[in-house]
Amino acid sequence: MIDRNAASLDGDTEDGGRDETAAAMEAVRPIPRISIQAFCESEPVARQIERAGEDRRMAKAHVRVHMGGIRAAVEHYSGAPTPNLVILESRAGAEELVGELESLADVCDPGSKVVIIGHHNDITLYRDLIRNGISEYLIAPIAMPDLMGVIATLFMSPDAAPLGRTLAFVGAKGGVGSSTIAHNVAWSISKLFNSDVLLADLDLPFGTANINFDQDPAQGIAEAVFSADRMDDVFLDRLLSKCADHLSLLAAPSILDRTYDFAADAFTAVIETAQRSTPIVTLDVPHVWNDWTRTVLSRADDIVVTATPDLANLRNAKNLVDTLRRARPNDRPPRLVLNQLGMPKRPEISAAEFADPLELVPIAEIAFDPGVFGAAANNGRMIAETDAKHASVEAFHQIAYALTGRSEPRRAKRGASGLFERFRRK
Repeated sequence: MIDRNAASLDGDTEDGGRDETAAAMEAVRPIPRISIQAFCESEPVARQIERAGEDRRMAKAHVRVHMGGIRAAVEHYSGAPTPNLVILESRAGAEELVGELESLADVCDPGSKVVIIGHHNDITLYRDLIRNGISEYLIAPIAMPDLMGVIATLFMSPDAAPLGRTLAFVGAKGGVGSSTIAHNVAWSISKLFNSDVLLADLDLPFGTANINFDQDPAQGIAEAVFSADRMDDVFLDRLLSKCADHLSLLAAPSILDRTYDFAADAFTAVIETAQRSTPIVTLDVPHVWNDWTRTVLSRADDIVVTATPDLANLRNAKNLVDTLRRARPNDRPPRLVLNQLGMPKRPEISAAEFADPLELVPIAEIAFDPGVFGAAANNGRMIAETDAKHASVEAFHQIAYALTGRSEPRRAKRGASGLFERFRRK
């Protein structure tokens, strides 16, 4: 029996409540392809179930919410099959509730699971319900993470391996260095934590991960996407190229022998397969906007938007952040990285002025240094391999800490401002 005051987790509360919801939702696994129908008696409960149905983790599930409680459910299922899961809200006391459920049992298919949302904190009632085949009893007001956690528990194997986290990197504009940051952060995570990382370059025609890691694999992301029906752990492993002890690359072909037009779910199979075998899956997403990029970004566990400090980047970053906030209402907002700061003779928007309309604090600010970054790119090396003491290496570590939650990340301004001073003194 789950009894939790959900008021602070409601989507209509202040930002602190939304942050708490996002933190709680990080532990919730994606829900498999099931059908769910809810019959509610109150608007707050119905709203929470509807919010759950809109969450990215419920993308495969089909959710419908009705009003009317158990009696409406009995009437509905008298002439219709029951779904995989029925969620019922009831204000009735123990005796009346048991009587209503007896009526439901006459029309409910044996294979369907039933979750009751009640308004009475009664342990005896809870035990009676569980003994009579009810899957779970929640006490209103319900917290959405609790509800989704119950659904995941009912339909996921308790022995299922944990899923890896997906980190999506995208630029607010072309040429802002999003791919370079994605590659170096993936490298940092693998080195800092000795944790396996899979880097997938999703820019099939123009991807640069193979160049930046000095790799020339015969196969990669193209074979994974175009053979999605064959996708499993063994097939994916054959497509990977080893970049370091704990870093594997799913490289883009970077050739123009065909056009690359994909359906919205084209990358879903390969990403889900990668999550089953790798703790961290880093996605280098190209700067385009279509069905598949929107789907990949919307379903990622964390998103990093890279921008340079000019007006076009600010406009694009604002549009991108606002869109992804709406698409992922129960997740943390995208992270912001400001790159190529301090470029000589270029007018810039200050970091504070850039971040303010986005309502974000940059997790890293990286100064312009074409010498080191250019040398690393031309030699197929990471920045840490080119100059281990370069200030940007600390920034990449900082981003790695922030995305993995392994330790408290240091503030962005400290490392960045120090780097700016060094460049100004030269």
